[in-house]
Amino acid sequence: MKRWIYFGMLMVIAIMLVNNPLTNRYVLSIKTESIQVAKIDHSLKSEITSRAKDFEIPANDAKIDKVWKAMPGYNGLKVNIEESYKNMAKQKRFDEQKVVLEQVSPKIHLNDLPPSPIYRGHPEKPMVGFIINVAWGNEYISSMLETLKKYNLHATFFLEGRWVQKNPDIAQMIVAAGHEIGNHSYTHPDMKILSASRTREEIIQTNKVIKATTGITPKWFGPPSGSFRDETVKIAAESGMGTILWSVDTIDWQKPSVDILLNRVLGKVHNGALILMHPTESTSKSLDTLIRSIKEKNLQIGTVSEVLDEKRMMKNNLNLGDAKNKSTR
Repeated sequence: MKRWIYFGMLMVIAIMLVNNPLTNRYVLSIKTESIQVAKIDHSLKSEITSRAKDFEIPANDAKIDKVWKAMPGYNGLKVNIEESYKNMAKQKRFDEQKVVLEQVSPKIHLNDLPPSPIYRGHPEKPMVGFIINVAWGNEYISSMLETLKKYNLHATFFLEGRWVQKNPDIAQMIVAAGHEIGNHSYTHPDMKILSASRTREEIIQTNKVIKATTGITPKWFGPPSGSFRDETVKIAAESGMGTILWSVDTIDWQKPSVDILLNRVLGKVHNGALILMHPTESTSKSLDTLIRSIKEKNLQIGTVSEVLDEKRMMKNNLNLGDAKNKSTR
């Protein structure tokens, strides 16, 4: 009986609340506010979607260029609608500084191309790489490593197999410093006139020596003096290696002065440049200034693998500068 009395009282209270003008106004207010919020949400998402094209950049596929041969691709940029909305939801209005961009991979990658020499990275990537060919010059290697360490930079050292056998401690020191290792043949021959069997022998033997000494299997092959033929590139590819040349040369083996070397490089340096050098007195003395001067040009410095990587260089978290300037490229 008591339960029925309580139930009746609750029903009466519910009816009074439903018929109460204040209650109705409160409920109506909530409904109205919900509708307004929903409209703002929809409007904001629609604006983000419609303006996405202003910030997006298509990915560039890797290709075989008539001049530069194999060219790596470069990631594009796409607006993440949901994350951008979350960034702007609190202020309930569009803010280009809160647009969230994500990188989009190309459809064709460097590995998809037929074997072809590589001279440079993508022309839109603001990074250069140091190629250091080593078959001699032991006395300058330590100072060059110290300079690179000073700026927390890594280069790609292409090591001659015969040199590695004679200098395992130096080879291990280069690896311990975090640098990338490439194959520079075993006896530094002219690969252009070498038979196919001798070419394989030079490449395979060097890989074996480098692997046994450092534990690393090189992914890049640098033909001595830049001399090669198409068959050389194909044979290197059989061993899983890309053939690396360069687009800027220090010509440091001619023992140029510091000023001449710097002018030679800085006058030609560009996005995606691969810069050839050796462990020489000229390069050792020039390296510190060269690094600072390249950085002043807003270029980063990395290994061959980093330069050729498709990852877009991010100026900031959103990379809006790249997106806004896309029409100038």
